[in-house]
Amino acid sequence: MSTAPTTAWRRPAPTAPQLRADLWVGLAVTVLALFELTLARSTGAFLLGPPPSLAEQVWWTVAVTAPLAVRRRWPAAVAVVVSIAFIAGQARAVPLAQLPSGALFAALFTLGAWGADRRLAGRLRAGVIVAMFGWLALSLALRADQISAASFADAAGPVPPVLAAVVNGVFYNVLFFGFAYYSGQTAWVAARRRHELREQAEQLRRSQVEARERAVMGERVRIARELHDVVAHHVSVMGVQAAACRRVFDRDRDKARTALAAIEETARTSVDELRRMLGVLRDPDAAAGATTPEDTAGIDQVAALVDRARDTGLRAELGVYGEPAPLPRSVSQAAYRIVQEAVTNVVKHAHATTLDVRIRYLARELEIDVSDDGHGGVPEAGAGLGLIGMRERVAAHGGEVEAGPRPGGGFRVRARMPLPVEAAGRAA
Repeated sequence: MSTAPTTAWRRPAPTAPQLRADLWVGLAVTVLALFELTLARSTGAFLLGPPPSLAEQVWWTVAVTAPLAVRRRWPAAVAVVVSIAFIAGQARAVPLAQLPSGALFAALFTLGAWGADRRLAGRLRAGVIVAMFGWLALSLALRADQISAASFADAAGPVPPVLAAVVNGVFYNVLFFGFAYYSGQTAWVAARRRHELREQAEQLRRSQVEARERAVMGERVRIARELHDVVAHHVSVMGVQAAACRRVFDRDRDKARTALAAIEETARTSVDELRRMLGVLRDPDAAAGATTPEDTAGIDQVAALVDRARDTGLRAELGVYGEPAPLPRSVSQAAYRIVQEAVTNVVKHAHATTLDVRIRYLARELEIDVSDDGHGGVPEAGAGLGLIGMRERVAAHGGEVEAGPRPGGGFRVRARMPLPVEAAGRAA
């Protein structure tokens, strides 16, 4: 990773539950450290020399451990206070055993993991470690005259006993402070990476939302363009019928009446198509553009789609049920588009061997049913851009669409669109 995010990112402040947990941990560690002090006093083994009074021993023990109660609230201050108290306690020969040492480790770790100012956190940790090693060297120097040969009477190794003791102490402290520094830094880096992953996930989510919105808008514009062509066609037909009616109005009233009826039906259909167009069109400047042959394809060309699917190796079947009724051009185009998108998904994604396309002319609805026996389907059922287009087209005609896995395996797309009154009457 680059260093820019490392210096710019600030870890969020600890939450209220984390602060409460620190409080209880600090209290628990303090109580246990006092219990450990009691045990150390009971043994009478004071390795650092004669201890001070009990009150002072308790004071330094509490001073080292109690600050852990606010370690994530003020990590820098806690690290400094614990370090000073630890050195001072040892200088006063207080038997600070495992828990005070663990408190020092926790303070350094917390400063590395939660320090807001990374430069200050690094410098403080380095300063504390240098001070600790300085105190170690000073304490060894001050106690050098207290070391006697009797202390190493049982020594049997190849290394001189005094040197072995010094190296052992230094080696332990290097591991102790090195691990405290490294683990704290690692925890901070892990928190930053989690933040970056959340940011990337949010950006991906927004990108997906924007892609879906663009797909919806593009599909609506295409639908509106198709409906515009349909309305223009109907208006042209109305003009031709009106001209014919005008020419024969005085000579043949029956032909004029037939022409007027055709004008009335065409006008009703045009108004219906215009209402749909206004319902789906959102950007009036985006509707311009030339149409392609597929933009004007209708339900009568579904058979050609199925034939092309067979050419890819699928066992494809087409069934038409009910009495086919003349459909408005927009409904016919929508039905073709739905089948086209469903068949495309089967060919590209489903890994299917069979394809079943069924068109049902019901009493009041036109039903499109496309199913397969594959196992791929769309990437996320209901979220594919093709399904967005299907839903937009069906919604433009007041219908509904269902898409998802079939109980027995495969994928199914079923759409229903209301038939106009005239077409519904013929289908019935």
